[in-house]
Amino acid sequence: MEDLSANAKKVYESLKKMGALSDEKLKTADDIMKGVSLGKAVVNASLQELLAKGYVKRIARQKSAGYFVAK
Repeated sequence: MEDLSANAKKVYESLKKMGALSDEKLKTADDIMKGVSLGKAVVNASLQELLAKGYVKRIARQKSAGYFVAK
């Protein structure tokens, strides 16, 4: 986790706290934004960083994508 930015760590911890630990309990970027109190652009950038490093997984759905903790 030392390789993550401060905002990415906040987003990751928020996902864990909200219980998004499996693909049945996905959280959207809006849910994460409310839980972590950061702007949507910051949350999306952090999610991209987490996706690139394999900490979270993304599942595309009809209206919005869902995210959950992979590690």
